Formats: sequence, C-alpha cells, structure tokens
Amino acid sequence: MNPYLFIVGCPRSGTTLLRRLVDTHPLVAVIDEVRWIASFFERREGLTPEGLVTPELVDRLLAYDRFANLEISPEQLGRLIDTGDPVPYPNFVTGIFDLYGQSQGKSLVGDKTPRYARRIGTLHALWPDARFVHIVRDGRDVCLSILTWKKAERALGRFSTWGEDQVMTAALWWEWHVRLCREDGQSLAPKLYHEVRYEELVSRPAKECETLCEFLGIPYDEAMLKFHGARERGPQPRREERVVAPHSWTAEMERTDARRGPRALRGGCRRPPRGARLPSSPPAPARGEAGLGSTDP
Repeated sequence: MNPYLFIVGCPRSGTTLLRRLVDTHPLVAVIDEVRWIASFFERREGLTPEGLVTPELVDRLLAYDRFANLEISPEQLGRLIDTGDPVPYPNFVTGIFDLYGQSQGKSLVGDKTPRYARRIGTLHALWPDARFVHIVRDGRDVCLSILTWKKAERALGRFSTWGEDQVMTAALWWEWHVRLCREDGQSLAPKLYHEVRYEELVSRPAKECETLCEFLGIPYDEAMLKFHGARERGPQPRREERVVAPHSWTAEMERTDARRGPRALRGGCRRPPRGARLPSSPPAPARGEAGLGSTDP
C-alpha cells in the first residue's frame, strides 16, 4: 500500500540526493516534499474530528501551490471522495499516491519531506506498513550548509540564539531532528526503519543503494546510479548534493566553531545506543514567536 516509504532527515542532510537515487529505480516513484500530509491530519484541516475527508480538503489541496506538481486533475481528486461512503484520510492520501504512481508508470510511491523526521509517529499511525529511510549527515557539515542556506533565516532566524550564535543554533537544530527521528524510528520494527549515512552514500553509492533496496524489498537496479541522466521530475540537486565525495568540515570550519555546539555535533553523527538521552529541546524561540512546529522547512 502507498505511501510505501518516506525519506526523512534534518534539512541540508542529503534528502534530495537520496530521493533522486530512489526515484530513478524502475519500480519506485518518490514525490518531492508533499509537506501537508501530517499537519493536515494533526490539525484536522478539511477533516471531521474522526479523520474523515470533507470537500473542504479537496479545495485546500487544489489551492496549495505545490499540489500542482503532482499533475492530478480536480476531477481525479474529486472522484477519490465521491464514493458514496465517508472516506478516511489515509485512504484518500493513498489514492493520491496511487494516481501519481500511475502517471509515472510505477506501482510503489513514496515521499521525501525532511521535516517528517519529526512526524514519524503520526505517519506510522496512519500507515502502519510504511517504511522510513532516515539520512544522517555529519552535523558539522550540516551546520556549514545551513550557514550558506538561503532559507536559514526563515527556518532558524526566529530563535533568539540565532542572532547571537548561529553555529550553536544550527547544532541544536540538527541534533533535535536526528534525536527525534531516531527515537521514533527505533521504536518501530527493524523492517520499517533504516538509516543511511550521507558520507557512505556519496563515497560508496552502489553498496549503499544495494543495502537500501534490500530494506525496501525491491531488487537493486544499476539505473539508480545514473540519476543525473534520468528525466527530471523535480528540482535539480543542490550544489552540495552533486558531489561524489563528502565535504571535509575541518577544511572550512574555524577551529573555535568546530568546538562549539552540543557534544553530539562535536562528535559527528555516531549512532547513540538505544535509550541514550541527548539534550532535550531545540533553541528557544524569540519572545512572542512560535516554536519549530509546523512552519519550518
């Protein structure tokens, strides 16, 4: 059943690269950042309190700018709820994914939305068989990428610490995403949660793709390594995701910056043992502003 998989991870960790690799597989299509799935359900937008779809949801989706990327017509969307019986939200979203898969000639459909690293619980409750692929990149390289990211001010600028210490804020933001994703992911059955190290993916792509395909229950296909020549269905990979070898943070980050931040950042991204506790919260928002919740990338 679709959604078959979700690709998640802290922003700037290589989720776009991983999406392009998987999307090139002849059996799998991966939508680029649906974004609304978890938040609409949690806030019951266009839904009844019981989680049944109303016509308002169809209107909201048609007005949502990114929905047009799926190339699903209003008539197709309307038919998903015109069944004569109330339609549960999971069934409705599954129908959307199935329609996208049909347009791409593929039966398995997933989504890449980095922020879903913090929504595994909601998504697992909606689709108990969906698989989660969590890509983890060395926090120091994520920090460097964030500092030159055009969306950094929108994503982290609302935190009071951003104006005082951007490195520390980026470090806590990375740690928060990785910790929450691991805590929720490791609570699932092993067949549903898999971690990919960005550094391993770019240095040994064939080996990592073989392992990933085994987790996904699909045969490995060498076409995955030729994604640069595949027909484009989404945005071009970001500059740092076109590399064939990982960045060296030691060559770019000042020694004093590398020593700042939580221990998790200074130690790279070694996997903590089950039950290990890391700092409990992201940097506090500036007075009068919302938390990281539903609006950050």
